[in-house]
Amino acid sequence: MRRNHNVNVTHSTSLSRQVEFEANTKDVIPLFSITYVIAIAFSILSCLRFDCVRNKVWVATFGVFSAGLAVLSSFGMMLHIGVPFVMTVANSPFLILGIGVDDMFILISCWQQTNVHDRVETRLSNTYKEAAISITITTLTDVLAFYIGLMTPFRSVRSFCLYTSTSILFCYIYSITFFGAFLVLNGRRENSNKHWLTCKEVPEECAVGQSKWYELCCIGGAYDRHTGSEEVQPMNHFFKKYYGPFLTKSWTKVFVIVFYCIYLIVSIYGCFQIQEGIDLRNLAADDSYVVKYYDNEKAYFSEYGPNIMVVIRQEFPYWDEKYMSDLETCIEDFKNLSFIEKDIFTSWIKSYKYYGYHTKLNLSAEDVFKENLGTFLRFYSDFKQDVNFTNNSIHASRFFIQTVNISTALDEMNMLNKLRDTAQKCPVPLLVYHPAFIYHDQYAVIVTNTIQNIAVTTAVMLLISLLLIPNPLCSLWVTFSIASVIVGVTGFMALWDVNLDTISMIILVVCIGFSVDFSAHISYAFVSNKKPSANEKAVEALFNLGYPILQGAVSTILGVVVLSASKNYIFRTFFKIMFLVIFFGLFHGLTFIPVFLTFFDMCNGTPAENKSGPEEQAMKKSYTNNIAKDGDVKEREIYDNHTFQSDNHQTCPSQPCSDIWMIAGNNHSVQDNHVCLASTVPMFRVDGQTYEVHMYEPSDDVMLKVNCQSKQRVEGQNCVSGNSNHIQDSGLPTPNCSELTIL
Repeated sequence: MRRNHNVNVTHSTSLSRQVEFEANTKDVIPLFSITYVIAIAFSILSCLRFDCVRNKVWVATFGVFSAGLAVLSSFGMMLHIGVPFVMTVANSPFLILGIGVDDMFILISCWQQTNVHDRVETRLSNTYKEAAISITITTLTDVLAFYIGLMTPFRSVRSFCLYTSTSILFCYIYSITFFGAFLVLNGRRENSNKHWLTCKEVPEECAVGQSKWYELCCIGGAYDRHTGSEEVQPMNHFFKKYYGPFLTKSWTKVFVIVFYCIYLIVSIYGCFQIQEGIDLRNLAADDSYVVKYYDNEKAYFSEYGPNIMVVIRQEFPYWDEKYMSDLETCIEDFKNLSFIEKDIFTSWIKSYKYYGYHTKLNLSAEDVFKENLGTFLRFYSDFKQDVNFTNNSIHASRFFIQTVNISTALDEMNMLNKLRDTAQKCPVPLLVYHPAFIYHDQYAVIVTNTIQNIAVTTAVMLLISLLLIPNPLCSLWVTFSIASVIVGVTGFMALWDVNLDTISMIILVVCIGFSVDFSAHISYAFVSNKKPSANEKAVEALFNLGYPILQGAVSTILGVVVLSASKNYIFRTFFKIMFLVIFFGLFHGLTFIPVFLTFFDMCNGTPAENKSGPEEQAMKKSYTNNIAKDGDVKEREIYDNHTFQSDNHQTCPSQPCSDIWMIAGNNHSVQDNHVCLASTVPMFRVDGQTYEVHMYEPSDDVMLKVNCQSKQRVEGQNCVSGNSNHIQDSGLPTPNCSELTIL
């Protein structure tokens, strides 16, 4: 037989979509393996330190491992109790990996801010004290967002939400137990000043004559001598020294507001362009034979829609002319619909009557009708599956009508509704069906369900924010961030050719949880720090959590970026929407929310001036006046960056002091060139620099320089020692101790 190369055959059956859809899971395993490797590599690189003791390589590795354990534990439990595993659940591991790594970065950041000289137990408790609220807020919001998703009527969505919410709970548990335990082990290694790889003790200072490579590989344990915590990483300095001050400038705030308005306008425009429904070809992989069939169908037979099955659901007297008249009327009603082709009608009844007419059969008699039906079906086997003829009874039968000019999801929804309405009005019990109806059914409820889930979830997020963030106004800002991110994701999703379907609806619910993550971290850090002004609060919040949030966002994007190369529409859609969620959430957390919070001083709580006592207010006023007169801006920087020491600190050592006293109070005695002060006055250090103490006499506004050089002290008092020769040489007068204020 000669082969005709001009013939190209494509095929599909009613089961093809389901079979190919389930086969998509084979594409997940290699993608997740690649994602896991990328997540570990990024975590190690972002936690890498050029200090062989403070290096966090193993901490980062076990943080990713902790997220993987959460996926295994949750999936194992769900499968054990019989929760069905559907295709959409295959997206969950990529999501959980990003959440787990985000929590890891927050914990590592808080650990690095603890005092390296404290006991490991104390460092861990301080870490949990700072990080627990943020991690708990994000976990609660994510879990509740997914549990609210269980209200949807779509079983695939419910399965996804159940698997993912359980995974997030396990991720939280492993973060505060398994990962916390490894932080302790790593902390004990650091306290012993041991190498991160060899676990051998190394010196803290490099001997003279050693090379830079030796110092890099064999010297470690450095820390900030003033704060006692680990040295601040360059990215944290970037947020505090450059990005934060830049963001809080007046002209920058104006630019941010204008940029946000543009973002909002484009997003709202996109929301009106969104399309409903899913292209059935997207349910199979790009290289599937089903895709080729749908492509050819669209290219050559786009005029014709689905061939609809009309089922007579129960026994019916097909031989009775009266009942057949009712059925013929219903068939005409179907044919009169605008999207039905009148001339294309496939019916076994019509063919059987034609067969009876030519064979001279009286099909109006029940016995003749039934006796000859079996013979007819043997000769015309194409109709054999259209009649359920068993035990000499016709239990059900069907005929087919052809639709035309069905091109959009709106057309499909209208077609489905009108067909069902026509069948409902017919006195004969009819049922309309097509395998694609299972996908068309979602159009009727997808919009209302999406709006309902988003509204309920947003309300729950607001409630959680009010409970856990100690400021109602800032909780409202968190809720505002949720709404803003949702609008942005929905609008740009439409502009990126992503339709609103069950898959995108799932990820929009995810969007709520992730948008809370970014804004909640920054908002909580904003309201909980003690800086006096709104701008300083914003800078400090960015300094503490800007880099961990950036790390978490990048790690989540890296966790899903491999899905962009998938052959399956579902995974590519998941990547697109998750990318929009993370990108817009990050932009809100690091740009919009910090700027907006600075506009409302009520977020600051009670103003610092009202909290301070009269002496502190007098000190600040005197200090401000002298700064204004002298024009010394550098002194203001001293005030902003300090760490208080304990009261029992040695204040008059035998060696010259490297520390600074910042005190205000009334002094009652000056003995032997010593200014004697109350013993409870605290002392603090200034960031990496040593400054001379400046004392001001309010009556004359003159400055006296005092150096701590002697060891004398008066019983029950701390002493600031002054050098009388130095005072005389400087030309400054001797202070009046009864009026002395030291700053």
